[in-house]
Amino acid sequence: MEDVPIIDREKALTRARETIEIEAAAVGALADRLGDDFVRAVEIIAGCRGRLVVTGVGKSGAVGRKLAGTFSSTGTPSLFLHPAEGVHGDLGAVTGGDVVLALSYSGESDELASILPAIVRIGARVVAIVGNTASTLARYADAVLDISVEREACPFNLAPTASTTAMLAMGDALALAVMEARRFTKEDFALIHPAGALGRRLLLRVSDIMRTGDAMAVVTPDETMHDTLFKITSAGAGSACVVDETGRLVGIITDGDIRRSLLKDSMALQRRVGDFMNPSPTTISPERLAAEGMKLMEPKQIGEIPVLDSEGRPVGVLMLKDLLRAGIF
Repeated sequence: MEDVPIIDREKALTRARETIEIEAAAVGALADRLGDDFVRAVEIIAGCRGRLVVTGVGKSGAVGRKLAGTFSSTGTPSLFLHPAEGVHGDLGAVTGGDVVLALSYSGESDELASILPAIVRIGARVVAIVGNTASTLARYADAVLDISVEREACPFNLAPTASTTAMLAMGDALALAVMEARRFTKEDFALIHPAGALGRRLLLRVSDIMRTGDAMAVVTPDETMHDTLFKITSAGAGSACVVDETGRLVGIITDGDIRRSLLKDSMALQRRVGDFMNPSPTTISPERLAAEGMKLMEPKQIGEIPVLDSEGRPVGVLMLKDLLRAGIF
């Protein structure tokens, strides 16, 4: 077993700080370079009627895979193509309606250079993120984004560090500018992230979560508190909707209201619900977003609210615990 090296605390912290400072400076320098080529790149990608094909090798390829995911999740259908696989048939995935986003710090990667002529013959347009604007890749590109760095954060100035950070930052900037150009909205984001918290907040309606049928308690004002408590318990609910002869909501009573009434009056269970109900409860309609129901309940510290149709009739009950279970935070 090898000996565990003794770490010099100050030396480790100094190296970490220098790395962060060098990489931060590399990213900060990109802002001053943004200009016509960046706008042209946005126009090319935003106007693409096919897909964005991201390609690169080594560390650039790792950044490319991440960027393909970022573009896809922000409204630009994207895929990653490894150049080495491209020369063995995978270029068949590229069409004349696509845009190729090519990543290479040197701009001279052999694998990438070998597929560029074929991409041009196919008719796809090329956007390059590159550290050498006089490189082979830059010459093939319709738009060139310069990410050259003064030095790598690596103490030997060898390992791609500041350059890959700059490449990632430029790619993110491009993705978000394209997202805005495509008028991509939060609702669009939710549609392609249905399993995420944002997707649930923007997609789930009250009607998707509310309890209905036997899972809700409905009584009339003349029913006794005893019968109402029985119905609440049978429904596994925390309250009962009180309705008039037409089925419209006239109030709500909770099991807590019933317990508190018993503390004041031992005969309360024999009395009318209408004498104890809340005649002005918070309500919501089924087509509203479930997240809106959460916003209604939290400030008032209530656990459930009636869901009413356009005629004011209860069609369900929205419960806080069901919202939390569904991931609506």
